[in-house]
Amino acid sequence: MTEFTPNLSRDIDYYKVTMGQVIFEKHRDAQVTFTLKNRANKQPLSEYVTPEALQERLDRIREQGFTAEEIAYYGSILAQNGKAQFTPEYLEHLANLTLPEIEVRVNPESGELDVDPTGDWVDVTFWETVVMSQTNELYYEQLMESKGLKLQDLYDEGDRRLNEKIEKLRAYPGIKFADFGTRRRFSADWHEHVVSRLVNELPDQFIGTSNPWFAYKYGIKPIGTFAHEMPMVYAGLADAGGRNPMDGHGEMLEDWDDVYDGGLSTALSDTFTSEFFFAEFTPEQARKWNGLRHDSGDPIAFGERAIEFYEQNGVDPTTKTIVFSDGLNVDEIIRLYEHFEGRVNVLFGWGTNLMNDLGLPANNFVMKATCVNDTPTVKLSDNEGKHTGPQEQVDRYVDLKDERIALGHGALARTVTV
Repeated sequence: MTEFTPNLSRDIDYYKVTMGQVIFEKHRDAQVTFTLKNRANKQPLSEYVTPEALQERLDRIREQGFTAEEIAYYGSILAQNGKAQFTPEYLEHLANLTLPEIEVRVNPESGELDVDPTGDWVDVTFWETVVMSQTNELYYEQLMESKGLKLQDLYDEGDRRLNEKIEKLRAYPGIKFADFGTRRRFSADWHEHVVSRLVNELPDQFIGTSNPWFAYKYGIKPIGTFAHEMPMVYAGLADAGGRNPMDGHGEMLEDWDDVYDGGLSTALSDTFTSEFFFAEFTPEQARKWNGLRHDSGDPIAFGERAIEFYEQNGVDPTTKTIVFSDGLNVDEIIRLYEHFEGRVNVLFGWGTNLMNDLGLPANNFVMKATCVNDTPTVKLSDNEGKHTGPQEQVDRYVDLKDERIALGHGALARTVTV
């Protein structure tokens, strides 16, 4: 392993920056808590990650923040209208960013890592992907040491598997995909190795990366719009203000469009279930937004529903794009591409199976926004097992979601007092 050197942009996804600008303009003072959660409870992350080692890395990243080189890169990124993607005011905020204080502990009851920073939303948001990527890297470093595994042996196996992926993809030149693997990658070094190979070996199919540092370093497109965090927190803000939390979803989409005006317009569809999304998304938004991202539930069923939705609203589906990003492997990518080819544009956001496939079991953990202004947040996935939030709040959101669906399109529904 190489010696650790802090690099904030290497540990985040681009959507942290794109979301951050909307937060900066609309809700910079909201107080948000993020919480690390291990979905695979049988084996605590603390088995191989000590609080001291993780704390040391996070402190060094916090101390450095964004460098002038990183800020200059963000300032050079252009939006689809040819203008600067990020405003001078937001770039100045990033240049002066000090991440909120963070403490890593071990829960005495569960034995699991406790990491739950709170702070101004515009700042604390960056801890999500940083904590996840650093936790995973430390996990595998200590796992290898405890098992006596050699890094080169793992790299050899990882390259063998990557060779198979590349060969399969070459047979389908129409497949376009991006790297979404920062959060649960094996390591930053392996991540860069894979990106380098894809840039050189599949230049016409590998369209970019969600990792802004590697996008900068390899001259490829940074990929990202918004995550579940945005509608979750917006719903929580509405709830904290005594309003229907379901109002937050549409308000978030409106704020996003106000800031980016048709740019970065791929809508994540499953924060409160795709059924709710298709009832909430208006015909005007269907025409203006570039496409949708699928991240839970049956991808074929979702794609068919999206095509039907566009056709019902007088939109040619072949002018829109679906980004599939849920638990992909190469065979699933090929299956989805073959099913939808010629009917709707498809892209693939490929994460863990691309950046952490070296023969060791992959971890399954998340870091979610769990509270805003002292109000718990909720996520209602298309997979009920991925619902997050206090059960009482989850049940309440389900009822409110069902009521909203019954009202029809969101622009009309939000005029109705619930």
